[in-house]
Amino acid sequence: MSSAKTANAQGRNIFIWVAHPNADSLCASLADRYASGAKAKGANVRHMALSEMDFDTDGPSLKGTEGLEPDLVAWQQNVAWADHILIVHPYWWASMPARAKAVLDRGLSSGFAYQYTGRGMGWNKLLKGRSGDAIITSDTPPLLDTLLYRKPGRRVLRNQVFDFVGIKARKILQLGSVKLAKPAKIENWLKQAEQLGMKAAR
Repeated sequence: MSSAKTANAQGRNIFIWVAHPNADSLCASLADRYASGAKAKGANVRHMALSEMDFDTDGPSLKGTEGLEPDLVAWQQNVAWADHILIVHPYWWASMPARAKAVLDRGLSSGFAYQYTGRGMGWNKLLKGRSGDAIITSDTPPLLDTLLYRKPGRRVLRNQVFDFVGIKARKILQLGSVKLAKPAKIENWLKQAEQLGMKAAR
């Protein structure tokens, strides 16, 4: 897998993946505002929603595109196309939803996202040259999640997902508590997402 191109005269390529199983969610609204900010700065944006993807969560995880349904192939193609990737997901039991995790399990396959070298523990990071943001929505306040649980969702995305395949994490943002948030707070989060999109386009 070759590295993504850098910014060009037509703007950066940004792939936004809404990893929420429901179409009508705060995650989707945050993704839309991020996209608006990125487009305002000249970025090219592609968008996929977990709620619209059709695939077998228990399907095989093989090499490259082998054994993948069309939606997972399209997801891989969008990742390969992108200079920058945004993942937006809710925080359920210290992680993303199981169906979203299945996309990573099957889509970030050997030969596409990484490749082990020889018989040792080394590996090649095949998605180098890309950067990534993540927005996580949670009922757990982020400060409590940090102090009490040591922010597992943010650590896994930064270290075991992005870094493992060579994507340079820029901003891993957790927003909460969603269930306690008043409309003014939610609007502030939407503005944050828009500003992040603007930064990603540069």
